[in-house]
Amino acid sequence: MGNAIDFRLIRQLWMFLTVAEEQHFGRAAKRLNMSQPPLTEQIKVLEQSLKLQLFHRSRRGTQLSPAGAAILPAVRQFATQVERLERVVREVAAGQSGVLHVGAITSAMLETVPPLLNELKRAHSNLTVFVREIDSVEAIPALEAGELDLAFVRLDGEVGSGIATMPLAEDRLAVALPREHPLARLPRVRLRSLADEQLVMSSRQVSPVYFDMLTSVCRSHGLTPRVMHEVRSVTSQIAYVGCGQGVALVPASMRKLAPENVVIRPLKEKVMVVTAAAVWNKNRYHPMVDEAVLWLKQR
Repeated sequence: MGNAIDFRLIRQLWMFLTVAEEQHFGRAAKRLNMSQPPLTEQIKVLEQSLKLQLFHRSRRGTQLSPAGAAILPAVRQFATQVERLERVVREVAAGQSGVLHVGAITSAMLETVPPLLNELKRAHSNLTVFVREIDSVEAIPALEAGELDLAFVRLDGEVGSGIATMPLAEDRLAVALPREHPLARLPRVRLRSLADEQLVMSSRQVSPVYFDMLTSVCRSHGLTPRVMHEVRSVTSQIAYVGCGQGVALVPASMRKLAPENVVIRPLKEKVMVVTAAAVWNKNRYHPMVDEAVLWLKQR
């Protein structure tokens, strides 16, 4: 499959959509600022290319064929995406606005991202921001590929050449326990006392750095973790604990999310974990990223 964009096909699909909406070649040609014969010819070329009859023509007008009606929703969606792309390209080329692609884990989307975006949009009213939910493991490949400009994930330490990280929030490690668990009566829990417990851990596939850090901390304090479940988020860990599926090592601040049947007890050992970090690619300059990082540093 070639890499070239078939602009002729895009133009023909736009013509098809206009004829379908007007149900008349003459009106469609006028709307497209062209004469009718070239429009008719381009629709014929499109039909031959697709090997489909798209319209039924008669003295009463032009009606979509069953094949034309079948592809119309997809063509309409495609046209909307093209319009959006054209608008963003025009804005960027004219210097009227910036575009910022942000990826974030769910907790960061709730706490860290909204105030930052509010500040950026206050200073740049035409800023266009696209936010998407990601797992921590997706951040670095997306930043290196240029799919994201800035990410908010759970990362700590060295993560790759050219990738900068800035810890935004740290919290003391705690353990989530079923309310009726014997250890729930203690004010603090030693890691070693969890030796016989089944652990619910944040999946290594989601955040390898965080997973490896936790298992290393456990082993350094005499605990070989018995991982029963690997889940996608801290909130899922707490939910599993509430369902009696084990205990979980979570940031202490998660006590505000714990249901009635789950308690969060701090560990006897003082272990601090990064719960959110800003991550960006130093090899790709973006003025909005520079402003975002400066604002985050000054908070």
